[in-house]
Amino acid sequence: MQYDHILIRYGEMALKGKNRKHFTKQLENNVKDQIRPYPKAKIERTRDRMYIHLHGEKHEPIVEACRNIFGIHSFSLAIRTENEELAIKQAALQLLLYNPTGTSFKISCRRTNKQFPIDSQEMNQRIGAYVLQNSEGYPVDVRKPGVDIMVEIRERATYVTGQKIKGPGGLPAGSSGKTLLMLSGGIDSPVAGYLAMKRGVEIEAIHFHSPPYTNERAKQKVIDLAQTLSKFGAKVKIHVVPFTDLQVKVHQEIPFGYSMTVMRRMMLRISERIAEKHGIMSLTSGESLGQVASQTMESMFAINEVTNYPVLRPLITMDKSDIIDIAKQIDTYEISTRPYDDCCTVFVPEAPKTKPRREKVHLYEGTIDFSAEFERAIEGTEIITALPDENTAPFADLL
Repeated sequence: MQYDHILIRYGEMALKGKNRKHFTKQLENNVKDQIRPYPKAKIERTRDRMYIHLHGEKHEPIVEACRNIFGIHSFSLAIRTENEELAIKQAALQLLLYNPTGTSFKISCRRTNKQFPIDSQEMNQRIGAYVLQNSEGYPVDVRKPGVDIMVEIRERATYVTGQKIKGPGGLPAGSSGKTLLMLSGGIDSPVAGYLAMKRGVEIEAIHFHSPPYTNERAKQKVIDLAQTLSKFGAKVKIHVVPFTDLQVKVHQEIPFGYSMTVMRRMMLRISERIAEKHGIMSLTSGESLGQVASQTMESMFAINEVTNYPVLRPLITMDKSDIIDIAKQIDTYEISTRPYDDCCTVFVPEAPKTKPRREKVHLYEGTIDFSAEFERAIEGTEIITALPDENTAPFADLL
């Protein structure tokens, strides 16, 4: 048996009323990005369904892609037939006979095309009778069927499916604006990016690179993380900031207890400048309250002062074990735990202030001119684009 379509059902988007078209169009764009390696497959979008016409493409890799696309509530492999009773019956029989779970069956017919002359209940009975007459060993079981044969009679065609595959839900990435994810290379920030994408946020990433204290393998780790995240929406641009000169000066000029606080403030200032330049409306971090010295309430109060941009913190109340569980689920954990340090682990003071005071931060920063190093970091920023297709290498441009 050859499935010829994948039927996609909307979830939360179905409640969006007049704005629904905006969300479904974004979902269509994201699906197109994910199935780009399969050029024969085409997408048709309607008000309450989306269809992928396989046109001979193997369905297995496209099914795997659909499992990760936010905005998809569920989807099914489908056989498309004409709106003709015998053709529908034959498709239902074919689906049952070739279904590996087919020990019993149930027919669930939904007739959205009211011009079709037979109502849903009558079609349930007619299809069920046809399947019973033309098969052996497949009893009807309306409570716990081996296969629930779902028949959707729509305006232009009928779709027959036998299994609902759960999608990730949420909103299509890109339907709720764009954020700049502070992607360090650790466990937390990719999970924060994933959770932001689930609420419809498109992500670009910023990474602070400090060679020779951080090496090219640390940079590659971040590219691999971004590529993994791109599978949940679309391509991810990474702004790689040369941070060495600024970080070294902070280390040399700021008292050790406050050097981490000042370094984080510099990161936020640079992130805001890059976000503003690229029309990005928020920043996202992987901070979890109280996890490390820079993530106490007092530290956040001192650090966040330097930006007026909203800072999204999806992990703020989560335990580390919960974050690790999600990282494993989305396949970023093994990448994040590669033994290559990022700039956040360079020059870490032995006793960083867990309750830094703003007035002291102002005092230390006010006596030193960081402007030259700050501007060089922004001007030297490189953009790398990570694509969802694993076989496509990332590419880079200079700003």
